[in-house]
Amino acid sequence: MLKPILAFSLVLAGALSASGGDFEVKIRDRYLNFPVSHRDGRCRMTLSAPGHEDYSFDIRIASDEPDYWVFLDMSGYKGKTVTVSYPEDRAGLASIYQDDEIAGTDSLYREYNRPQIHYTQKRGWNNDPNGLVFYEGEYHLFYQHNPFEREWGNMHWGHAVSRDLVHWEELPLAMFPDEDGTAFSGSAVIDYGNTSGFGKDGTPPMVAIYTADSPDRQVQCLAYSLDKGRTWTKYDGNPVIDSKEKWNSHDTRDPKVFRYAPTGKWIMVLNERDGHSIYSSGNLKDWTFESHVTGFWECPELIPLPVDGNPDNVKWVMYGASGTYMIGDFDGKAFTPEHGKYYYTSGTLYAAQTIGNIPESDGRRIQIAWGRVSHPGMPFNGTFLIPTELSLRTGKDGIRLYSKPVKEFESIQAKVYEGKDLTQRQADEAMKPYAGADVLRVKATISLSHATSAGLSFRGQNLLDYDMNGTRINGMFYSPEDMTSMELSFDMYIDRTLVEAFIDGGAYSYSMEFRPSNDSGFSFWGNNVTVKSLEVYTLESIWE
Repeated sequence: MLKPILAFSLVLAGALSASGGDFEVKIRDRYLNFPVSHRDGRCRMTLSAPGHEDYSFDIRIASDEPDYWVFLDMSGYKGKTVTVSYPEDRAGLASIYQDDEIAGTDSLYREYNRPQIHYTQKRGWNNDPNGLVFYEGEYHLFYQHNPFEREWGNMHWGHAVSRDLVHWEELPLAMFPDEDGTAFSGSAVIDYGNTSGFGKDGTPPMVAIYTADSPDRQVQCLAYSLDKGRTWTKYDGNPVIDSKEKWNSHDTRDPKVFRYAPTGKWIMVLNERDGHSIYSSGNLKDWTFESHVTGFWECPELIPLPVDGNPDNVKWVMYGASGTYMIGDFDGKAFTPEHGKYYYTSGTLYAAQTIGNIPESDGRRIQIAWGRVSHPGMPFNGTFLIPTELSLRTGKDGIRLYSKPVKEFESIQAKVYEGKDLTQRQADEAMKPYAGADVLRVKATISLSHATSAGLSFRGQNLLDYDMNGTRINGMFYSPEDMTSMELSFDMYIDRTLVEAFIDGGAYSYSMEFRPSNDSGFSFWGNNVTVKSLEVYTLESIWE
């Protein structure tokens, strides 16, 4: 339940006028809760307190009834008086209140359009995953985040951690805008050798490398943490790269950094103007330009993968935000493409990044991607797709990239049905008990008897449309390994607002928004389709 207006907290320093004004808040509780309305425009709010730098952000304070509430963690201001400045007189200013819970806690993670097996933040907007790194038993997911509304803006780094890649805990904001700009995308490493000099008393620093964005330029900056990513200190020598002059372009962003063992150097892959540049450094502070590959846009990645699991045959994969990739070699200075560009995925996926510092004993290359999915009626926007394991396999067309959900997701599933050699009608009957489910995993192999099309629909929406004649899945070209095969296998994860499907063992995958148009159940369709195998699993919610 919401607290009463001005609940025991705000101490007004003066009446707000039509042109705005200031008021004071003595911080006693953890959160400030703000009413937001998209019927109102954004205005700049500034918080000022002794011993703190001014903190400014855009927010749509409601003039009347709010669409939803957002919050700001004020733990670092406990006991202090904060001056709040806002340039317009809006009724919602009098409704701002502080509490040890955020507004809406009683329904948190149980909202009707909250995904149940995909991570979403409590409030606000998310996009690109940032700083994916494993350290001391925790997988860290940082991400682009607007804490103050469900639309893009106010770029911070949000932060969540997981011990199993399934259940996530949202932590306080990690990275804030500053004089260099807002905190755009980047990556993080564990500097075990303390090459940066940021470590202390034997504790290796977690170092974030990120883009600071301002209207006139984008530059690359550093910050470090000595408490497992909970608090951050920005490097006083920022920025460490300013390449606008070199490229005559504002677009120089999204640094992905990793350690290259053969040379002992840090390698940065940075998107600049028309592709990905490669830089090297011995200390994370001083960077040397090495080479450039054209043909990619945003969010670079460069990773080694064994071909067919053979550690003696390793190829490097370079990709960008859209998921198209090249396969080639990397010598510590230049990536030399040999194959591509190809795609292995389509749909809502964007800006995928792999997790760094995973132990060698694990050996997996795990990727997390932004899912460009809205959630109607919710006070949050965007999600992150199921973590997937990447691999290279050799097939009829050469070496290709595969992806499949991480094995950890099996921990929340329970098989509720299995059948073989079913007619279309029998398969539909088997699916009837799950027509009301909003979280489900469906695995199947369908066999076509005519070279036409077949698929699966749910609640009036086609989740799979395989056009064998046109060699397309949901409109995208897909040629199976056996070019004359009449069969197609899929592994589909259905959540409240999105669907992910993995085709033929991960040779291709796609994700899509789930927007049902009626209450009809599942329906296999096509001309004389046989469902050779069908498995159905229920899935537990990832939220406590």
